[in-house]
Order: sequence, then C-alpha cells, then structure tokens
Amino acid sequence: MTRYTVLPVDPAVLKELRVVDDAGRPCAPYAATADDVGSPLRCCLRPIALGERIALVSYAPLRRWAATRGADPAAYDEQGPVFIHADDCGGYTPGEDYPFARPGALRTVRRYDARGHIAGGRLLEIPADAATGFDAAFDDAFNDPDVVLVHVRALEYGCFQFEVRPRRLGD
Repeated sequence: MTRYTVLPVDPAVLKELRVVDDAGRPCAPYAATADDVGSPLRCCLRPIALGERIALVSYAPLRRWAATRGADPAAYDEQGPVFIHADDCGGYTPGEDYPFARPGALRTVRRYDARGHIAGGRLLEIPADAATGFDAAFDDAFNDPDVVLVHVRALEYGCFQFEVRPRRLGD
C-alpha cells in the first residue's frame, strides 16, 4: 500500500469538467484512438484503452484546491490539459503502487504551501522500485512543515498527473 494519499480529480469536479472545463470550453468527448492509448486518465488514474469514450479538458488543480481553503495562489495558478473519461467511470481505487509509475519516467514533485504558492520541488527519475522512490520524494517534501500538498507532474509536458497529501490516521 502506498504510504501517502493519492488523489485523482474529485468526482464533483469531474462532473463540472464534463460540461465546461477550467478554460471555459465545452467538453468534447470522443472515442480514444491509437494515439491516445496509454495516456493517463486523471479520473481513475489508469492508462487510456482504445475506443474508450474520453475527453481532453483544461484543468486547474491548484485553483480548485485554493478555492476550497480561501487561499490565493496568485501567479502560481495554472491550468493545463488532462484526459478524463467522458462519462462516470467509478473513479480511482487505491492500490499497492503509485499510478503512472513507469521506471525511468521523469516526474516533477512540486510542493505547495497553505497559501497555494510553490514551496519547492524536485526532479524524480522513477527507479525500478517506484514506491520507494516516490515515498522518498514525498518524505522529503512533507518534512518541510510549510508543505501541505504535492502535485506530481510529467516532466516532458508539465502535465498534472495526480495530487498527494500525507496519509492521515484511518486512511
């Protein structure tokens, strides 16, 4: 079991994104093509399969997090493209491994403070033992008492992969 809480896009947010995305564009579902296969779905944190009904939407994870806490990320607010299922898929089921943990892939582990400002980050080349590599990067991030959440992003395009928070008792 992963040592940290991995969070996909929240189901209530998905419902909104399936109508209008965070850039104000209407959702435009389509059947996944061979070009889409293997790309990460942020609703259930698994790869896209051929023919699935998906949508590419603009998503602003930090903005949405900040809005629930009265924080102001100011210039750190950003939005970017993510794939989601065009219809409810049942969401993410936590497992033994971190999602999208392909050894050798490069990830940015970006830290944020309670204001929603970037509080540092680190490059992670996912090792063969991906869980140990992610755990060490998250331990390092959350050892800073100012860090309240972490975003994992793909280095190649900067795409948001998933959010991480410290595991609480009972999680």
